[in-house]
Order: sequence, then C-alpha cells, then structure tokens
Amino acid sequence: MFTAVVYMLTSGCAWRHLPPTFGTFSATAHRRFTVWTEVGLWRRLHRAVLDELGVRGEVDWTSAIVDAASVRAKKGGSLTGPNPVDRGKKGSKLHVLSDAQGIPLAVAVSRANMHDSLALKPLILGIPAVRSRRGPRRRRPVKLRADKAYFSAEHLSWLRERGLVARIARPGIESGERLGRHRWKIERSIAWLFGYRRLTIRCERKGSRFLAFLGLAAALTCCKKLAKLAT
Repeated sequence: MFTAVVYMLTSGCAWRHLPPTFGTFSATAHRRFTVWTEVGLWRRLHRAVLDELGVRGEVDWTSAIVDAASVRAKKGGSLTGPNPVDRGKKGSKLHVLSDAQGIPLAVAVSRANMHDSLALKPLILGIPAVRSRRGPRRRRPVKLRADKAYFSAEHLSWLRERGLVARIARPGIESGERLGRHRWKIERSIAWLFGYRRLTIRCERKGSRFLAFLGLAAALTCCKKLAKLAT
C-alpha cells in the first residue's frame, strides 16, 4: 500500500490509473492515504528519517536556508489563490526550510498570492527536535539565510530573540550574489522535490493532502541521503 502511494507521488497520475500490479484497488489506496494523512504519518516519517540523519551527524545546523516556489493548481480548493507570476491563475506556493546542506527540515503550503515572508515564522517553529550524535535533541540552527523577500525589522527582532543570526539580504543595499553562494542549496532541494511529478501541478482539492505529498517527498529526499551513506 505504501509503495502505491509513493508511485502516485512519483508518477503524478490520477488515482483511478493506479496499476493493478500493486495488488490493491485505487479506491482502497486513496482511502488508506487519506487515513494516514489524518493521523500525521508523513510528518512522523519525515522526523524519523531526520533523527537517523542526526544520529549520524549528517544534519548541518550551522545555518538554515528558506525559500519558496509556486505551482499551478488544476482545481480550486483550500490553500489556493491567484498566482501573481502566472497571469493570476489558481495556484499554491511550496515553502521549504533546509539545513546548511539542503536537507529539508520543514515544509509548508500556502496560497500562491501569499507573501513569502509570512511563512518564515511557521517554518522555523515547525523545525522538529532532531536527535544528535551526542547530547540532547536539537531544533535551532545558528544562522538563517534568506533572500530579500524575507527582510523586515520585525523578523530581525524575532530571530534575535530566539538566538538566531539573520543573514537576510537588505533590499536596495545588499546584492543577492553573496547569498547565492549558499542559496543554491535550497534551490537544489526544491528541484529535488519537484522531481516528484505530483508536486509540479497541484491536483488535490484539499490543501492537507497536497501538503501530505510534500511531506512524503521531503521524507524520501532524506531517505536518499541515507541510502548514499550506506553505499
């Protein structure tokens, strides 16, 4: 059943086109996916894989990087809105926060017309407490890197209160070239997530289900990192 859900994420096909080789009906697979989504399985799976990476010392807490990308929505529904970069067509926005090496730590979905900066606080608060090689669990990076869209005095103050060093380009003052030396890692992470065709165009009416696929994609991305360590 789990492999059927992964196939849906990877292929991006409709549920009714699920091949019979998985040994289950499409309606059964969709119902099981819905139940797993409601109980928060994908979030727990993502955290479990992050814990394994943390135990091996593969989570780089020297900085966190945040960025977003928009996707078109075939149908309306929750967490959709007019996309300002796609002629106002309905769409959603994927928000990703990664460690310094591009491992996704937290993900979120919003309307396409929501400003990127509004997702900054929820993403940071959504970083799970990850196991460490030595010592207690950790959930706070040293620095936060982001582009000019996330700059505001309120954010700088909020980050300072939580002991985070802000590395956010200031509009009209600093060039994004210096940030680009680090930002390519989060762009690579988003490209990894878009490798799952279910995320390139949103087909789900319910935002929770689209977020579930995004969470599963983040967990699988972390699993691939573990697989490379094992070889």
